Amino acid sequence: MELDKQVDLLQVSMESGVRHARRGLERILRNRFDSSECLAMQVTPSDAMRRGLLKAIGPGILLAGAAIGVSHLVQATRAGADFRFGMLGLLILACATKYPFLEFGPRYAAATGETLIDGYRRLGQWALWMCLIVTVGTMFIIMAALTIVTAALAGLLFGPVLPVALTPLVWSGVIVLACVLLLILGRYALLDSTMKLVMAVLLVSTIAAVVVAVASPSEYVVETSPPSWWTLSAFGFILAFMGWMPIPIDSAIWHSIWMQERARQTGHTATMRQARFDFNFGYILAASVAVLFLTLGALVMFGREDAFAAGGAGFARQFIELYGSTLGSWSMPIIAVAAFTTMFSTTLVVLDAFPRVMQRLTATMRGDEPTRKQAGRTYAGWVATQALIALIILAFLGGQLTDLVDLATTLSFLTAPVLAYINFRVVTSAYMPIAAQPGKALRVFSISSIVFLALFSITYLLVGVIGVGRAG
Repeated sequence: MELDKQVDLLQVSMESGVRHARRGLERILRNRFDSSECLAMQVTPSDAMRRGLLKAIGPGILLAGAAIGVSHLVQATRAGADFRFGMLGLLILACATKYPFLEFGPRYAAATGETLIDGYRRLGQWALWMCLIVTVGTMFIIMAALTIVTAALAGLLFGPVLPVALTPLVWSGVIVLACVLLLILGRYALLDSTMKLVMAVLLVSTIAAVVVAVASPSEYVVETSPPSWWTLSAFGFILAFMGWMPIPIDSAIWHSIWMQERARQTGHTATMRQARFDFNFGYILAASVAVLFLTLGALVMFGREDAFAAGGAGFARQFIELYGSTLGSWSMPIIAVAAFTTMFSTTLVVLDAFPRVMQRLTATMRGDEPTRKQAGRTYAGWVATQALIALIILAFLGGQLTDLVDLATTLSFLTAPVLAYINFRVVTSAYMPIAAQPGKALRVFSISSIVFLALFSITYLLVGVIGVGRAG
């Protein structure tokens, strides 16, 4: 009897426990449902997607800021000045053939949470060494070339209001110092917000400049036909024009790094769709601004009897002065602001991008996993190093800057198909989730573009050799 009583008590206790557990579970589910219902009333799925997209946007704008520089202000404008709209098709072709390999940067970062440098490491040390050679071989020379053009435009825009005249080297120091302070003190957050403002000013001022040029056709233009493409000098310019348009392929690495920085800033990791939207937005923006500058060159400079300056800084200055003399001095501030914001944005972003690559690349090659603080110190050190060496180049090798730029350009062009192939290998490797890998159509287009870039590089090399031979 005693045993039966204990069994009955145990059964009652268990049933009571089950009832309490059921009630507790129902209460939890009810609270969660109510919370979800309230949340749905406040934030709809479309609102959440919109907020996520806004948090993801940023790296694409930085890529556009890096792209819209000498290739746009000087090369695209000169293409319009020399060939009118004849090179518009080549501009579109250049942007199209580089699209896949630049898009692979954000694609890989969104799918894996890693940067392209990590993808290179998985392929082998040879890929990391190729990245290192291209980066070190171009970062200081490109920074020097960008700085001197930006300095020339700063002198033209701000010089008249200063009590004393500053030399181009002093202006270069001012530009570099401003960029260094923005990056060291503000890091990615300030860079991101600054570039969004600068790109907005750039787009508005460039569109305004084109509108003014269309509304006020030049009276100084002589009716003439575009020169033949089939000359050595013209063909050499076409190769340079397409090679830098809209941006070198190694900048895909920059984009993948900026995506990580943006995620740290916002606490939001971009989805594949958001990352591709951000990239496409920036890429289309860069290509569109290139078309605008080509249009400016065609409307303002084509058919003029003036001899155009050979250097980038001289050409940019001449372009603004011709714009003002053609359309009226009142129009000069519009194009001057457009030109200066174009070059300042590129200088600022390039001074950020290369040090980030060097910090990640050197740590990866050593097998280190630095803390956030250690990585920040290394990044700051590379920012200072790149800025200092660029100023040294301008101070002591300014006369040879054109030759140095040609060297960096040649290195960038000749390695473009190799970097394109590496990026393609990374996003089609076993480490890349199958769902995130490019589809069949994009793979076929990518392989075709690699072949095109290889032929392009070989042609560039042959034209350079032929040119040297004929000159001698």
